[in-house]
This record gives sequence, C-alpha cells and structure tokens, in this order.
Amino acid sequence: MSDTMTTPQTYDLAGPGDYFALLKPRVMSLVIFTAFVGMALAPGALEGALNPVLAAVSLLAIAVGAGASGALNMWWDADIDAIMSRTAARPIPAGRVPRSEAAAFGGFLSALSVALLALASNYLAAGLLAFTIFFYVVIYSMWLKRLTPQNIVIGGAAGALPPVVGWAAISGTAPLEAWILFAIIFLWTPPHFWALALYKRGDYERAGVPMMPVVKGEASTKKQIFAYALILAAAGVAPFFIGMSGVLYLAVSALLGAGFIWFSWNVLRAGAGEFGPAKKLFGFSLVYLFALFAALLVERIAGLHV
Repeated sequence: MSDTMTTPQTYDLAGPGDYFALLKPRVMSLVIFTAFVGMALAPGALEGALNPVLAAVSLLAIAVGAGASGALNMWWDADIDAIMSRTAARPIPAGRVPRSEAAAFGGFLSALSVALLALASNYLAAGLLAFTIFFYVVIYSMWLKRLTPQNIVIGGAAGALPPVVGWAAISGTAPLEAWILFAIIFLWTPPHFWALALYKRGDYERAGVPMMPVVKGEASTKKQIFAYALILAAAGVAPFFIGMSGVLYLAVSALLGAGFIWFSWNVLRAGAGEFGPAKKLFGFSLVYLFALFAALLVERIAGLHV
C-alpha cells in the first residue's frame, strides 16, 4: 500500500454518516439479504431451530462483519480511492475520516461481529464469518486486487460466502445446498464487476488496478462476460435440479438467466467504446441476484417448497 496519496492533512469533523459510509451500506444490504435467505432455507429455520432473537442477532453480526470488511477495505485502498472518480468522495480520501481511525473502526467491528455470532449462534458460523472478513481484506484487498486481472474472480469468494454463513448460523452445518448459493454469487461476481469496469476503465487505469479491461482489453473482457453469463444461467437453475427449490423458482431463474445472457450478448456485440450495453448489464445484474434469491425466499416462506 502506497504511503503517498492526495489527502488533506487536516480533517473536517466526521459525523455518524461518515462512519456509516465506511461500512459500504449498499454492499452490506446485499450481504444481509443473501445471508437472510441462507438462514431461511436452512432446515428448521421457520420451525424455530434458532431462537428468533438469537437469529436476529446472528444476522446483525453478519451485517456488522460485512461493514467491518468495507471499512478495512477503504482504509487499505484509500490511496487509489483518491484517484478514482467513483470513490474520491468516500470519507477517507475526502478528508472526513483519518485513515488510522477507519482501520481501528474496522478492526473493532471485525472482532465484535465474530464474537457476537459465536455467542448467538455457533462456532462454525463465526469461523466462516472470520474467514470471510480475512479473505476480503487480506487475500482480495491487500493481495489480489493490485496483482492480477483475476482479482475479482478469486476475490469474489468473500462476497459469495454470506448465505453459507447464514445457513450455518441456523443449522450448524454447511451442506451442498448452501454451497450452491455460494456458487451462484461466485459466478455472478465477475460479469457484474467487469461490466462496471468496462465503462470505468479510465478510473482503474489511473489507479493502476489491473482489472480485466485494462489488462486484456475490451474485446476479451466482453467475451469472458458472455462466457460467465452462460455458466451462471446454468448454475442459476441448479437449486431446482438438486431438490432445494420448486417450480416457481425454476421459472424465475430460467427467465432471469435468459435475461442475463441477452444483456451479455448485447455487450459482446457492442462496438468499441460503446458502453451503454455494459451499463444496462450492470444494472440488470443487481436485479438478477436480488430476484433469484427472493424467489427462493418466497417459496420457502409460502410453503411452496419444503
């Protein structure tokens, strides 16, 4: 991590909103939702396998762990955040929160979240949460992000773990079904972020981050996005074929998978420097993941599939 960055030497008085922004609330919301779905799908979840209060505390612990990861990521990446237009307004490069305070804040929340989950649920869930934080901060942020264009492919494992953590929090186990949810998010992550990287390529170039469009070029990235879309569409319907979902989910996942392929095909066909399709794919990818997990949740709550 570079010690040189364009950051004011004096800091404005930080407010609660600045520390909340360190938690990456938009990312946190996705973590909370996918972890909640993992909890709901775990055997016995709706039958009170874990006390509702303890289940709520467990979900809170997962959310805090996600926020801690975000704060530590912002601490480490403060130098490149200051360069990129997408991140320059974040609390550290904008001069509202000192880097050292962000590190202390993230470290404290990391320890708190893991301890809270261990007390409210079980050690397996707590261990998985600790590994998730470690993987995101150390393996992805400190190592892979600035080293390889496969950064988001391998690093995506951290963002894919929350439903496994949620499942383990309820059942004390992490079976194949939980890892199918992991696989869906893991395969979703590269095309989601590469679509963003296509139209934010200049930011990554200036910051020296070897995202796929920067290293391999636009054409290669588009081909890889389309390849991942095909694999993701197949993985998306997998829950039905292993018996963890019903016909409603199959219909929703098939339609969403077809949509993901369509948007990715439009990206592949777009001319050089034409980034409208990439922006549309990025937006659809958020809808895709939310709707896919929502379909699983609705089936479970409505008793359409047990």
